[in-house]
Amino acid sequence: MIRYTLRCERSHSFESWFQSSSTYETQVKRKLVACPVCGSAKVEKAIMAPRIIGKKGREKAPVPAPAEAAAAVETPATESTSLMMAQERELRAKIKELRDHIVKNADNVGERFPNEARAMHYGDKEHRPIYGEASPEEARALIDEGVEVSPLPTLPEDRN
Repeated sequence: MIRYTLRCERSHSFESWFQSSSTYETQVKRKLVACPVCGSAKVEKAIMAPRIIGKKGREKAPVPAPAEAAAAVETPATESTSLMMAQERELRAKIKELRDHIVKNADNVGERFPNEARAMHYGDKEHRPIYGEASPEEARALIDEGVEVSPLPTLPEDRN
């Protein structure tokens, strides 16, 4: 997953996550990425500082938002660390809440996901919320066909 800071034609700044840089490019070309403030689909990547972490720091380092990164420069290390840890916990809780909502309110179609999503997109089946499994190639093919799909959010503890 890649997080981009984006800016619309009216200079509203916002962030969005994408499976890859090519997914970002595809979605922007198809005008699927829109500003949450004004709804404009004319968006571009804003200038971002790269975030590089050594192998030893990967487990511990939270991902700060741009505003948090600026605040960290101005605050003592202990304050910024605890603030980032609290924000990371809050973000993880929201991701878990979103995932639980999807699991509770959608049908798990398992490996049939690509076929079910495609059938609903083309009107062969009635639309309903679903989730399931798709390989990266199957997901790319669905996106290329115009089928709106997104990965189910996962947390590191979900993988254990």
